[in-house]
Amino acid sequence: MSQTQDVPSPLYDVVGVGFGPANLALAAALMEQGERYGPGATPRALFLERKENFGWHRGMLLDDATMQVSFLKDLVTLRNPTSRLSFVSYLHARERLVDFINHKVLFPSRAEFHDYLEWCAAEVEGLVRYGTEVTEVRPVTVDGVTELLELVGRTPGAREDTVLCRTRNLVVATGLRPRLPEGVTLSGRVWHSSSLLPSLETLPGPSPERFVVVGAGQSAAEATDHLHRTYPRAEVCSVFNRYGYSPADDSPYANRIFDPAAVDHYYGAAQDIREQLMDYHRNTNYAVVDIDLIDELYRRAYQEKVHGRVRLRMMAASRVTRLAEAPGDGHGRVTVEVLNQLDGTREELRADGVVFATGYTAPDAGPLLGKAEPYCARDAEGRLRIARDYRVVTDASLTAGIYLQGGTEHTHGITSSLLSMAAVRAGEILDSLVARHADGGPAASGGDRDA
Repeated sequence: MSQTQDVPSPLYDVVGVGFGPANLALAAALMEQGERYGPGATPRALFLERKENFGWHRGMLLDDATMQVSFLKDLVTLRNPTSRLSFVSYLHARERLVDFINHKVLFPSRAEFHDYLEWCAAEVEGLVRYGTEVTEVRPVTVDGVTELLELVGRTPGAREDTVLCRTRNLVVATGLRPRLPEGVTLSGRVWHSSSLLPSLETLPGPSPERFVVVGAGQSAAEATDHLHRTYPRAEVCSVFNRYGYSPADDSPYANRIFDPAAVDHYYGAAQDIREQLMDYHRNTNYAVVDIDLIDELYRRAYQEKVHGRVRLRMMAASRVTRLAEAPGDGHGRVTVEVLNQLDGTREELRADGVVFATGYTAPDAGPLLGKAEPYCARDAEGRLRIARDYRVVTDASLTAGIYLQGGTEHTHGITSSLLSMAAVRAGEILDSLVARHADGGPAASGGDRDA
């Protein structure tokens, strides 16, 4: 184990790994803390991001795609309505506030919201080191107590890993990972929806004749819509297990599952009640589509039937059973075998591009934590135990704090990694960090309850 006597690198009170919206919200909260109370009352912070600049789902910044959360659920407003980093402040800075008000919408375009996020990232850029990938976390132990964590990784231009810094607290927010069906391999013609736009830019061959989109959620419907509008000569086949797209439940009472108070309720509930709540309310977020988009796609498909030229095919209750790229056919298209699960028939489609809009998974933080992972407690299902303040429960010998933004759905509910709770979640983590900072060092990690 490393020893604290020789400090070969900068020491911080908190280091964030990953710099998407979650840790951007935390950086904003830390900046405001410093502006309000002065640097002495604020944890010294650094955020490390492997990308060269800020970006959030750039591959799905489609024309006309809108946010699914209100602009009031930005990075700061639910935590601090007077923040200078609110979406309203952004509109004012961009000289569009009056225009936005006249627009009479709660849900800005995804492109505009991404511009807001970039604007916020520029405001806190002094806290961020881009192009830096963390590959390992090492505990720094003295006299049997681990008060610090040492981060190892690669910086721009470096050929090998080096020690990046040390920290009293670590906040892991590395985002979600694209999920693919077993056996599917990405290529120049087979993509996950997260890379849709850049993949289309590099699509080889002549003008595309057919696309296949796999999935039944919002990203699948948006990809289907975009391809159908962008390539007016191409057929677009949407393949999904369901009989049709299911609408998202965004009714007021169902949406209370996204309220800050719902996290307390969920965290304090018994495991069987947590599972019931997740089952009841999955249709607020998972594999569901905005009703306006469903209606538009249905309208378009119907009009094609009226005019006798069908380009938009909804292949319901079906699944892809085989993919085969065939570079020898002169076009390099992909052969897609689709099984109709209702009657057992199979159809082969030659596609210029196949889009798997099959969702994301939250990676286990254990591999990143490396030698610090054995200190972390796990539940009976093998999941990390998480305290209410998003801190990983550890044994008494590790007093450095490890916080997770994402991967806490089993303890904190459906909003674990959602943008809609970014402001509140960042505020709760900040409160925990400030309390530990005010104590003059890391407090004992632990308990709360057996999450």
